[in-house]
Amino acid sequence: MADERKRAVLLNRRAALIGSVSAGAALALPAEALASDSVKTAAHTGPGRCSTPRSAVARTQYGKVRGYVAGDVFTFKGIPYGQDTGGENRWLPAKAPKPWTEEYPALVYGANCPQTLHNFRAIEQTFLQDWDDGFMGEDMLKLNVWTPSLSGSRAVMVYFHGGGYAFGSSYELPSHEGAQMARNHDVVQVSVNHRLNALGFFDVAEIGGAAYEDSVNVGMTDLVAALQWVRENIAHFGGDPNRVMIYGQSGGGSKVTTLLGIPAAAGLIHRAAVQSGGGGNIPSAEQSRDFSRQVVAELGIGPKDIGALQKMDWAKLVETGNRVAARINGPARGIPGPAASPPADPRVGWGPTMDGRIINLRSFFDVAPEISRDVPMLIGAVSEEGMRYSSNPTEAEWRKQLSEQFGAGKASALIDAMKKAHPEKSIRTLSYGVQGITGRNNVQRMVKLKHDQRAAPVYQYHFQWQSPQLDGVAGAWHTAELAFCFDNTKRCEQGTGDTVEARALATRMARAWANFARTGNPSQPGLAWAPSDPVRCQTMVFDDRCRMEDDPEGAVRRILLS
Repeated sequence: MADERKRAVLLNRRAALIGSVSAGAALALPAEALASDSVKTAAHTGPGRCSTPRSAVARTQYGKVRGYVAGDVFTFKGIPYGQDTGGENRWLPAKAPKPWTEEYPALVYGANCPQTLHNFRAIEQTFLQDWDDGFMGEDMLKLNVWTPSLSGSRAVMVYFHGGGYAFGSSYELPSHEGAQMARNHDVVQVSVNHRLNALGFFDVAEIGGAAYEDSVNVGMTDLVAALQWVRENIAHFGGDPNRVMIYGQSGGGSKVTTLLGIPAAAGLIHRAAVQSGGGGNIPSAEQSRDFSRQVVAELGIGPKDIGALQKMDWAKLVETGNRVAARINGPARGIPGPAASPPADPRVGWGPTMDGRIINLRSFFDVAPEISRDVPMLIGAVSEEGMRYSSNPTEAEWRKQLSEQFGAGKASALIDAMKKAHPEKSIRTLSYGVQGITGRNNVQRMVKLKHDQRAAPVYQYHFQWQSPQLDGVAGAWHTAELAFCFDNTKRCEQGTGDTVEARALATRMARAWANFARTGNPSQPGLAWAPSDPVRCQTMVFDDRCRMEDDPEGAVRRILLS
């Protein structure tokens, strides 16, 4: 019965992502989608020779971890940075791992937070993005490390996955593997799993008492704990704890902007990149408390029965929370999707809360936080943020859709401007780009907030490389740039084709990200990258020909602002 109930509340994850990454996106899953470790052996880019030598043993403050060496890169997967979050630990702040005496086998990825898995019915989308759902469990506070050497003092790049705050994992996409960054760009790469959805963002303080006063934001305090682990341990993996870059795409970008405003994270972050997300309008403590009260009431839990909640099937929590959030929030307005500008009114559900304790401001929505004013930033998006392969409107259908959203006059102006700017693109591809234009406006808003601090610089990019796959109509979809900034076009060849042009662009883009991690400046020989300001909007355009432009797509994006 439990499996049948779970199946009854499923939504396709891609549909949920395009529809909304705001709190309350639907979560649950078909069990048949489970897979084992994300190995992708057919798509390894570097040399082989996987081995498990004694040299692949590193020290942490909790005990030694044993990894492996593949293509001369030291790899450690599934290192604990916290204890199991299940049972009595649900909604409590992450507890430090219990020390171990034997070598810990850091050889495979750890569990992902329980969540909606893909139903794999969106065949073309699945092919292009090549998802890997892995396995799930509440013992998910694990991180992964790739390094060229266990000695030295390299810049550290810590990546936070997308999926809003509701789903996703550190190894969901093949682009996330960090071996190429370690191998080709001499950095230490880190990725992280943490609590999501109802397990990471649910206020149970009224039921559980003072011990649970941070429950509404434990999904974010997990990330702070991971950064503290990096500070305390990364030197044993050849990393420099004083040169830590955090970056993330979609919901991961929002995690970055949120962390930049969390006092407990101050000093743990030295550079930050926000990709196709960020700057959310998060709810107040009272809004989230009211949401929790309504969820608990529907669950029929006693007023102080925290134990019942901790034993409850996570899918039931999520299903009930989604239903309550939809009732409170009402229908979404404006252009939906992960890169869209944040809604004017906060929406309750699964995501951070401005609780006045962990989070005391709406970072990069209301203000650029003072505590991170000296952290250089890199902010950008892709051109076809709204790509959903099943969508293939005629021009008349597209015009009708936009007219219903914006009115006929603005819709016509927008379509005419987009066709003029990109006569080489089909109507289908152009229709995916409307959300990309809203993403550009969101980028400009955050750039201005950062620039107006008159402190550390902010750099801006626009990724518009068009994939040749499936007749070239998908463009630069949401997540497309990850294959390039991770230097993983071979590993992601289903989306990139691993063409000569793709590999050349990946070299440039990954080098820029690595340089930014090292120095706070993404420039490289032959490709100078100037900081951006809100007047000229200087932007690095990533395409077959990379170049600086002032406000690319500016004429089109201003139509949406009019």
